[in-house]
Amino acid sequence: MTILKRLKQLLSGSPRTLASRDAYTKWVATYPPIPHNAFMQAEQNSMLKLMPSLKNKTVLDLACGTGRYVRIAQERGAHIVVGLDNSYPMLHAADQKSLACAETSALCLPDNSVDAILCGLALGHLPSIDKTMSEISRVLRSNGSVLISDLHPYQTLTGAQRTFSVSDGTTYAVEHYLHTLSDYINTAQVHQLQITALDEPAVHGDTPAVLVMRFDKMK
Repeated sequence: MTILKRLKQLLSGSPRTLASRDAYTKWVATYPPIPHNAFMQAEQNSMLKLMPSLKNKTVLDLACGTGRYVRIAQERGAHIVVGLDNSYPMLHAADQKSLACAETSALCLPDNSVDAILCGLALGHLPSIDKTMSEISRVLRSNGSVLISDLHPYQTLTGAQRTFSVSDGTTYAVEHYLHTLSDYINTAQVHQLQITALDEPAVHGDTPAVLVMRFDKMK
């Protein structure tokens, strides 16, 4: 970020935008493995509504952060739960077994090794979702499901950001890129993933705040 751009931000009062890895290094201190605001509660409610049975399944929590969906998968009877994230501080805070550091575009898992993938509020940090969708399809077994949530495209188009504050009161925004529903559907289809369920919950009023999608892997 140039000095001029940073100065404009300070004068406008808008929060400084951080790269996602830098943001989560700062955010980890106040990022518990439970929904900690109305937005995340709405997201989790929709994810649970669209979630397939995880009983006796092998489940990947992709971009697991502090392990919110790791815990949910365990509670829902999953046989094996693996969490992957590219932030060491978030993984350390998760305090769970079977966690590893990895990018969503390069998963350290064998082909056809998991039955379900849960990916909450992460893919919007990526400029492109193509490589990640390819990796999701690669590690997912036939007839497996992936649940993906994101800040709703409407929110992004109208200037909304995911923000957080640190102990000194400074507020930051996390980098975010627009991926429309069509982007998700079309990219997923290229990688043998077909959308089978959709939810667009609102937090205040009728304006959708979150985009939640379930994709199933074609045979």
